[in-house]
Amino acid sequence: MGTPVWRELELVLTDGPDTEGSGPEVDGGGNPYTEVEVWVDFEHETGIRLRRPAFWDGGRTWRVRFAPPEVGSWKWTSAGSLPEQSGQLDAVAAEPGEANPFYAHGFWRMSPGGRSLVHADGTPAILAADTPWALPWRATPEQVRVYAADRQAKGFNAVLLMTIQPDMRAVGPRDRTQDEGFGVGFDDLGEGHLNRIEIGYFQYLDELIAILVEHHLVPVLQPVFHGFGWKGLDVAGPVVPPVEYARYCRYLVARYGARPALYLVGADGSGEEPQIPAGGAEVHAWDCYGQPTGIHYRPHIRSDAFQDAEWLDFQWCQTGHEGEHVAERVADMWRNLPIKAVANGEPTYENSGVTGKATGWWQGHEAWSNLCAGGTMGVVYGAGSLWQWRLHPDERGHEPYFVAPGAGWREALDFEGSVYVGMVSKILDGLPTTDMAPDWTRAIAGRALSVDGRMFLAYRENGGPIMVFDDSVPLNYRIVDPRDGSVVAVGVRESPRDPIPDAGGAPRVYICLADEDLPSADL
Repeated sequence: MGTPVWRELELVLTDGPDTEGSGPEVDGGGNPYTEVEVWVDFEHETGIRLRRPAFWDGGRTWRVRFAPPEVGSWKWTSAGSLPEQSGQLDAVAAEPGEANPFYAHGFWRMSPGGRSLVHADGTPAILAADTPWALPWRATPEQVRVYAADRQAKGFNAVLLMTIQPDMRAVGPRDRTQDEGFGVGFDDLGEGHLNRIEIGYFQYLDELIAILVEHHLVPVLQPVFHGFGWKGLDVAGPVVPPVEYARYCRYLVARYGARPALYLVGADGSGEEPQIPAGGAEVHAWDCYGQPTGIHYRPHIRSDAFQDAEWLDFQWCQTGHEGEHVAERVADMWRNLPIKAVANGEPTYENSGVTGKATGWWQGHEAWSNLCAGGTMGVVYGAGSLWQWRLHPDERGHEPYFVAPGAGWREALDFEGSVYVGMVSKILDGLPTTDMAPDWTRAIAGRALSVDGRMFLAYRENGGPIMVFDDSVPLNYRIVDPRDGSVVAVGVRESPRDPIPDAGGAPRVYICLADEDLPSADL
């Protein structure tokens, strides 16, 4: 029995350096994390060759994780600092009816035009991401199961994660169940370095990420934050030497890159920090699956750093935390060249600092407005107290501006706005969204998107009829209430210049599709 395609398998290489325990022997037998390089080459029977980096997992253990993308026989050979080892494995097709889209269709990559996501087999995808940034060092497996089940049910398919606690001056017990406690990924991060790795931390994170993937949630892996961080206590991202930052990026690719993943090598900074190109180039060199890599910026920064870099796939702005709709920022980024995918990676967090800020349908309007303005990679949501993984409503030690009053992570999980953002992916599922583009010329429709000859999509906050001025807009239409995903009207316009009818008075999403793209329910 072979391994199904796109499923992670693990090879264990045990002939590593003679080190003991879970941490590196920095003062004695060397540091295998920094001093030993190991990788494995995989060759398919057709000649396809893929290279995966290995990672040190404590003691004398090195691991290589691989997800075969093709059915058939694969030979593998290790190389690097350890004695060569080799073997063979067989990959088989996914089970019929496989529910996880990343096993049925493959990992995400960029679309042919570079504007949106697709699975490896070309199936279109729209990012619908949440921002539980602090989950890796604060959450327990039991909590993550509650979180992941909620987000999957609401339609989310990705989660933005700071992979390690980034504040150099943060203090607290090394216990994620105690107030102000947190797990520690590197013992020397407080000194601005990433050399003394805590293997136990990453073994714990393995379980958390496995739960997310089990619930069809892609981890968006951010190495070390560059902006506010967890509590705003001097983040290490801009301080860590670029060579150490790059090494850690390679470690993340090795440990988690045989699962669905995105890589966010810059976060909440200017985008020009030297760690970012070092990390981006390292991910690009070692990720054999081509999973997307990008940058997330702080507010009020021009979001086009390294626009022409080969390793860069997407650019994410953030529009700040003041409760303002600024979709024009996304529209400006969409025009940047060379083409990179765009999203608003951080709209205002719901109930952040003040009860009632950016709540409810504010989040739905923000998501659809950004998508139609050019943020065609997808949409992102955030909630106060959830992103910090505040243990309970009374936990102290967090910046009041960013926490939701009277809420811990569990209460914030139920904020209403998350329903509307997750709904975006449900409404667009199965539609030909690949490389859709903003469209201002075919109709008087406010914010609209189109795919030539196949789809026209428009969003209006208050609904109403849409006047059409182009014969290429498909005659078939369906009108959806974006608050709950219900289809409120289905029909066929008699002629190309007939309006798309709607009575108005409520938010509406209008979807016009060519005959070949109609859902079976509309036929």
